[in-house]
Amino acid sequence: MAGKSKTTQTAVSEYNRSSVLEYLYANGVCSRAQLADALSLTPAALTKISARLIESGIIKETGGIVGRKNRRSIGLSFVEDRFHVIGVKFARSLVQIGVFDLKGNALRVTSLPDVTDDTIDDAVDGVHRAVSALLQDDPDVVAVGMAVPGPYLRTVGRTALVSFMQSWSKVEFIDEFGSAFRVPVFIEQDARAGALAQRLFSNGPTGDNLAYYLLGEGIGLGVIDHGGLVNGALGAATEIGHVSIDVHGRKCDCGNVGCLERYCSAVAIHDDLVKDGSLVPGAKDMSHRDACAALFRAAKNGDERAQAKVDDIGRYVGYGCVTIINAYNPDVIVLGDIISQAGPRLLTAAQSVVAERVLPVLRNSTDIRLSDLPADATILGAAAVAISNFLEHPSNFLAPSE
Repeated sequence: MAGKSKTTQTAVSEYNRSSVLEYLYANGVCSRAQLADALSLTPAALTKISARLIESGIIKETGGIVGRKNRRSIGLSFVEDRFHVIGVKFARSLVQIGVFDLKGNALRVTSLPDVTDDTIDDAVDGVHRAVSALLQDDPDVVAVGMAVPGPYLRTVGRTALVSFMQSWSKVEFIDEFGSAFRVPVFIEQDARAGALAQRLFSNGPTGDNLAYYLLGEGIGLGVIDHGGLVNGALGAATEIGHVSIDVHGRKCDCGNVGCLERYCSAVAIHDDLVKDGSLVPGAKDMSHRDACAALFRAAKNGDERAQAKVDDIGRYVGYGCVTIINAYNPDVIVLGDIISQAGPRLLTAAQSVVAERVLPVLRNSTDIRLSDLPADATILGAAAVAISNFLEHPSNFLAPSE
């Protein structure tokens, strides 16, 4: 019984320590009294927790502030640049690696050579070398976060299927990277990583029920429901890209037909542009990202055919929004990644579909918006995976107290 009691006490202490960190992270400078009130902690407990976190260098005293009842108090704040994390984004053809501070500010970002179905093993080796070099150069890195395409089977450690580049499904991410470095590695499905990034770094309110709609080389969805990620039994929940929108539609690599991913992903759009041949001249020799960017530029410059294509893409995005609202009822749907760079025109087309097809009480309570994070926010999401684990379990990263 004594051992169980000690374990429980340790868990409570860690929970309280995490609560203090997360509150300061989200709210900025606070006094000890404000923290104690907000988190229902005794002054003695708060003093002990703050002393430990100050000793570790992750929070600091900021000097005098106006505290409770207008009394002068000593402020506490989160130290965002004390520790760093590495974020790794695995997309179909693109692997990016970056170093970030704990507020998501990029210190450096680099891309590996473009990946093909035949060079995935080389890309995996490149990640090993690049992360090892960054860890050697930066002793302040405390964790690595990785964002991988879905459907990601988290209990197994691999992706069940990556449309258009199926060799990615042979990579055993946990076996490859789980214990490969001097710091812990956390692996998450890319859209769920994006949802974490939105919650941590977005300038706008996101609420407790957030859907991040990843519109990249594939189509993904990350859902935060009442503060927690929706994962599913195997970790493969919320795979909106493989929801059929046309039972007689295009065949998908997953075995289904009419999958959303076959109509509004960067790969599908690029395929359409290559078949058209004239809408984006030279599209065949472009990357998926560059071909889409060229289409969006043409639309913004007044090309009526390009505008019609963006409207068409936006309607398909809207069909996905309808499913998201009916299935998950989020406060906010954030459109992000490559296709969101089509901008307001795409958003308007998607919203018009929602207006036609969703119950008024649901559509009126759902804010659909473009992401305010960088266009390639998935690498920031990878960093957010590591940062979220740091905030939730700080003792795993901090040096033992004497």
